[in-house]
Amino acid sequence: MVSTLIFAAAGAVIASPSTGRVFLELAAVDYLILGTYFVFVLGIGWVLRKYLKTSADFFESGRSLPAWICALGFIGANVGAQEVMGMAASGAKYGIATSHFYWLGAVPAMLFVGLFMMPFYYGSKARSVPEYLKLRFDEKTRTFNALSFAFMTVLFSGISMFALAKLLNAILGWNFDACIAISSLIVLVYIYSGGLTSAIYNEVLQFFLLVLGLLPLVLLGLKDIGGWDGLMTQLGAYSESKGMPGAWSSSWAHMGEPQSNPIGIEWFGLVMGLGFVLSFGYWCTDFLVIQRAMAAKDMNAARRTPVIAAIPKMLFPALVVLPGMLAIALFHRGGTADIALPVTADGTPDYNMVMPAMLAKYFPNGMLGIGLTAMMASFMSGMAGNVTAFNTVWTYDLYLRWFKPDASDAHLVKVGRLTTVFGLLISAVFAYAAAKFNNIMDLLQLICGFVNAPLFATFLLGMFWRRATGHGAFFGLLLGTIAAILFHASTLAAGETVGILKGGWIGVRHLFASSMAQSFWMAIFAFTGCFIGTIAISLATRPNKTDEELRGLVYSLTEKPTDDHHAPWYARPMPLAVVVLGSTVLLNIVFW
Repeated sequence: MVSTLIFAAAGAVIASPSTGRVFLELAAVDYLILGTYFVFVLGIGWVLRKYLKTSADFFESGRSLPAWICALGFIGANVGAQEVMGMAASGAKYGIATSHFYWLGAVPAMLFVGLFMMPFYYGSKARSVPEYLKLRFDEKTRTFNALSFAFMTVLFSGISMFALAKLLNAILGWNFDACIAISSLIVLVYIYSGGLTSAIYNEVLQFFLLVLGLLPLVLLGLKDIGGWDGLMTQLGAYSESKGMPGAWSSSWAHMGEPQSNPIGIEWFGLVMGLGFVLSFGYWCTDFLVIQRAMAAKDMNAARRTPVIAAIPKMLFPALVVLPGMLAIALFHRGGTADIALPVTADGTPDYNMVMPAMLAKYFPNGMLGIGLTAMMASFMSGMAGNVTAFNTVWTYDLYLRWFKPDASDAHLVKVGRLTTVFGLLISAVFAYAAAKFNNIMDLLQLICGFVNAPLFATFLLGMFWRRATGHGAFFGLLLGTIAAILFHASTLAAGETVGILKGGWIGVRHLFASSMAQSFWMAIFAFTGCFIGTIAISLATRPNKTDEELRGLVYSLTEKPTDDHHAPWYARPMPLAVVVLGSTVLLNIVFW
């Protein structure tokens, strides 16, 4: 109760009616719900604090957690601002085609990483993805990836900060800068106290809160619009008004040519850019999610972690994409009178505000506290996930290697905690860059195109082609990143202004229909540049690792893990993955 009163008092102190429109005022019951949530969040970190005795406990959870906990942490680390505000924004901006981020751009890659890549990560005993690159290639490749990944994680954390601050500013009228400071402080306290274990258990809590908070929103929205048929009717009319009949209510049917769908891309760019390069590049190489699987208690649990996580991921469009589709359908039915969705200077909806506007429309006091808590939980989950990945990579792959190779275990824990502080401070700076995008998913795909796309080519060749060399990997990554920079600098999305963030700053050679299409094709060029460059340079240089050194790091030289055939099918990675993949294919067909 004390924390509730403090939180309410803070709201009164930092309230600033001039910062934006206040949709609803919170009642005492809403503050009670929010206060209770923060007690749990901080309490988890405090309780787990006494179990952190070594750096392995702080950074890796001692590799002791069961598969289902790691799986929910795996999905919870990914359920940040990009999942709630970003996917809802994309649901409104692009319609049901946003489901491609799940059924094409997530589930297949999650199954692949569980079945084929976790044996390398977990079996090598590497403490991070960059450390695996050191074992497979060399130190310079590891350092390159560590620096680019560290930069990416603080950017992602900053996006979550921006989303949370924008939410509180819009709904409550609180000061934007103060919202960033408060969210950073809360995340800092529970990571500083409990390390990765605290982050994972909080991600599990936040996963259930997200479902509890958003499911009623979807049900109320469907009831208001007239059920699924009513939604399809309104989306059909909206599609007609945009000159793309049926495009907002079909996932594949209008992917034949860019001008027929709101994403502005044809099926090849979608499948290759999102379904292969960006999807596999994120799920297979991003230490943020891999770190959760590596905390599992054994190899079987580590392999099942991404596979189990793919089940809720497959169903998430119903929670986060559907509200965006409902919002744009309501907007078309009655404009701002039907849904209080802010508009930008050019009169188009501010898509980032879709989810807050839906909460304000349908949730009364009490329920508003639950919905707001769910969103705050997801944003802080994303922040915490990125910060824990950042402090591990910085401590193990940069500080321990380049600054203090003889650091004691206790010293590494201290550095990890201090890195958490600096990571949140840097994230706060990047939070302001996100304000340049009316859909934060556009920014996220742009970042992944620069970092994950070339990195996936390096991993693909490193794991499945033992002739790949350290020089090939390093200079291939460099070439892939340069290809991404040049592509972005010479292209632009329609309606956007030339600049460092949007592109075209050395001359617009090609104009894309949307920022998303631009990012997908940029990822293809980055992957291709790295892939070809790595092969060419590897063939021109001598191998720097013997077969014995590559054992356990390359597929052909690694003993294949086998399932326990006496265990039930759901306890074995391969049969479970087959069921999940079959279900995903069925969803693509149903919503074709």
